[in-house]
Amino acid sequence: MSNLYIVATPIGNLEDISKRALRILSEVDLILCEDTRVTMRLLDHYEIKTPSLSYHQHSKIQKVDYIINLLKQGKNIALVSDAGTPGISDPGGKLIETIIHTYAPNQPWQNSGVGSYEVVKIIPVPGPSALLAAASVSGFPMDKFLFLGFPPQKKKRKKFFDEIISSKYPVIFYESPYRIIKSLEELKSVAESSNIKLELVICRELTKKFETIYRGNIEKTIGDVKNNKIKGEFVVVIKKYEK
Repeated sequence: MSNLYIVATPIGNLEDISKRALRILSEVDLILCEDTRVTMRLLDHYEIKTPSLSYHQHSKIQKVDYIINLLKQGKNIALVSDAGTPGISDPGGKLIETIIHTYAPNQPWQNSGVGSYEVVKIIPVPGPSALLAAASVSGFPMDKFLFLGFPPQKKKRKKFFDEIISSKYPVIFYESPYRIIKSLEELKSVAESSNIKLELVICRELTKKFETIYRGNIEKTIGDVKNNKIKGEFVVVIKKYEK
């Protein structure tokens, strides 16, 4: 039986990785990376010499077949994303789903053991997550929350923001530096049309040198983001204003 390890890696600070994750990355036969150049910085820092292979959202079916064949041959593989936990708003989730259905097509959600299938065992190696890092410092009640990933780039954007303001729980979404202002302004427009006031916590560059956390209503946080150099991906945490 081969092992597919789902390994969380630092979201910025290279010290935020477990000893277990480093051991597994050193021991596996291959590391699947969203971008090998990004992962190589981590591997070089810890002097890990394991071969790597790119796997991302544009990877063709032939590469997926190649990965599955390696697992069938008994190879142990680690899957990492550029930062954080694979499978969370990340193309790795599709690969995991494909492997599960390949090895258990008739019973896709039933394990013969914890995380195990006929030929491959899928093992989580938990660690950093931008989603949870932002939630932990938000100051909002986070016993229940809604995570929506990245907003759609074109269609269904209004539906996305409608879902945010209609949620009775805090909402978290990711956004790129290229679309953060547009998304915040669209959120503001939808909230105003429904006469709803929002409190926001916007995190950028979490765990990095220029880590910044903006707090306040939507007008203030839009101004804060506009007045600062926009760099790195953002995590936005939203809560309806309570009088």
